[in-house]
Amino acid sequence: MKLIDFLDAQGIPYHHIGLYKEAFTHPSYVNEASGKRSHYERLEFMGDAVLQLFVSEFLFKTFPTSPEGVLTTMRAKLVREESLARFARDLGLGQYIYFGVGEAKNGGRERDSVLANVFESFIGAVYLDCGAKYVIQILEKTIYRHVNDVDTEEIHDYKTTLQELMQADARKTVTYELLSTEGPSNAPIFEVAAVMDHMRLGVGRGSSKKRAEQKAAHAALDKLAGKNKSFGH
Repeated sequence: MKLIDFLDAQGIPYHHIGLYKEAFTHPSYVNEASGKRSHYERLEFMGDAVLQLFVSEFLFKTFPTSPEGVLTTMRAKLVREESLARFARDLGLGQYIYFGVGEAKNGGRERDSVLANVFESFIGAVYLDCGAKYVIQILEKTIYRHVNDVDTEEIHDYKTTLQELMQADARKTVTYELLSTEGPSNAPIFEVAAVMDHMRLGVGRGSSKKRAEQKAAHAALDKLAGKNKSFGH
């Protein structure tokens, strides 16, 4: 499939095909090709700014009660290199990149850093050529549909909050005890207890030990908050 066919398949009514060719041109291609041609770095700069704005607006509207710190962390996870490379693969962007011979042989089409850059430059080109409507169309197929993949337990880091509370109050350390593992080996569910002085503060379940520990800490904090409220009456 050619680049024009890809744009047609994505429903992008392109006006300046040269802008998209630039978005998919790796610096190695420019270094080896004869004649003048620009690579994707300027459009990458533009696309980065567009993503920051559009993803921020989407998160702001989707999570109306979340504080600034949580929104900032969610945005960072959605637009980090690893995530953008994943979205580039979802769209199949790698096959359209113009590489120099050496870079192509060295696996450039599968490199996260390159794919993330091209995703940003592609967004920059769409924004400049077609406007916000078509940027959102692409983001709805990629970033927006994966917003719930962000682990909010990790964002809040209940383990750190619980440990800081215990250190301040009793100068003791919270440990985590694996209670059980259920389910098939490819999709286990872990049950973990947050423990201090052989006393269970809270229990949590999750698809990884890390998530189960965060949920156990969250449960412990909720229990402690409930006790504090009862003492206040």
